Amino acid sequence: MTQRLWHHGEQYAGDTLDPATCPDDPLTLFAAWFTFAEANVTSYVNAMTLATTDAEGRPSARIVLLKEVDERGFVFFTSYQSRKARELEDGGRAALLFFWAALDRQVRVEGAVERIEADRSDAYFASRPLGSRIGAIASPQSQPLASRAELEARIAAVEVSLAGAEPVRPSTWGGYRVVPDAIEFWQGQPSRLHDRVFYQRSDDGAWSRIRLAP
Repeated sequence: MTQRLWHHGEQYAGDTLDPATCPDDPLTLFAAWFTFAEANVTSYVNAMTLATTDAEGRPSARIVLLKEVDERGFVFFTSYQSRKARELEDGGRAALLFFWAALDRQVRVEGAVERIEADRSDAYFASRPLGSRIGAIASPQSQPLASRAELEARIAAVEVSLAGAEPVRPSTWGGYRVVPDAIEFWQGQPSRLHDRVFYQRSDDGAWSRIRLAP
């Protein structure tokens, strides 16, 4: 394989980001940034990298979709039998990363992880397209498959078993919430002199914020 070096010729640019003028609550700033991204980014605004570690400390990461955010944290859904779920359950913590390249913005989130309430998982599952619900029941997520045909056979078996009835959320599928205790906002600036504002939550729930060097 030929060795290559990539040189980024673009100049970052964006509004300045100053801790002195940022809101006290980082979730207020996140909501403003997310709303702006929805209006200015063409697709997958809610895509985020989810990073976890296994029992030996080996990291893994994948893209998932943010489905809810409120004062308690950031919610996504998955199979409770998947690799990510096993690592979330064992480690109890996760990191998230939002990257909106068109805006030269990133948001990093770190925090504890908890399962959301069963009725909320039920409600979200019921809102999904039929094919996605059937797939969630049929797929043994993260487990080996002999072939694509095996997956298709599993889906066909679920369809037969339902006999036209509405799929019910399996107990092996639902939502997780990342409860943040650290959030960093990154705004690209010329000459790589980026603005970085780091929020940290204390034991009493209050947030503090500082500027980090680029």
